[in-house]
Amino acid sequence: MNRIIMTREGKIFYADSSRDFHTQFGYVAKKDMKKKRAKTSKGEEVIILEPKFCDIFRKIKRHAQIITPKDIGLIISTTGANKDSVVVDLGSGSGALACALANISKKVVTYDVDERSIKATKENIEMFGLKNIKVKNKSAYEKIDERNADLITMDLPEPWRALDNARHALKLGGFLVSYSPHITQAQRTVNEASGFVVLKTVELIEREWVVDGKKARPDFRGLGHTGFLTFMRRFE
Repeated sequence: MNRIIMTREGKIFYADSSRDFHTQFGYVAKKDMKKKRAKTSKGEEVIILEPKFCDIFRKIKRHAQIITPKDIGLIISTTGANKDSVVVDLGSGSGALACALANISKKVVTYDVDERSIKATKENIEMFGLKNIKVKNKSAYEKIDERNADLITMDLPEPWRALDNARHALKLGGFLVSYSPHITQAQRTVNEASGFVVLKTVELIEREWVVDGKKARPDFRGLGHTGFLTFMRRFE
């Protein structure tokens, strides 16, 4: 997949520029794949683009439930992660968060002990073409090797068990973000967060709207609860 083809109605297809690509709107010829605009064999006008990170993200391989873009966006905006940031990600899952952070950060190290998670994460890293992620088959409950990290993210069944290791791995004032599906997990993590200033715990709800001419209504297929995000900074 090295091209996306978009119709005027916003339908998106993922294509390989080395061959003709067939759709219900007709096919796009291989010779047209290097163009920015083309017409299918049925006369449908399309634009042809190189996929951006967000386009590839929609095709991410999932072994476990991923942290969604709405939550990833809040993590980035709240912690100020940027091109100079060193990030440690505890609980790779399918690698969605690690890849999203690596796309904007200097370096990401991600930990997991599940072989299927590690495999899915490595496959997604390769799909994105990222070179600044290191995957470790290691338990964050036992030890975190890194020091002076700018940001640590956790998606763990028992995040409170990794708090002390995370504190030692963070620089003073560094951010810790814990993602938990259940509020009881977030509650215990906050209650045991010695050496941190707890900033907030957030549940982010996303609801799209259908806007068409004079009509506007909520799209009831909107993305509701995914998890709770707890934000902290190292104080001690």
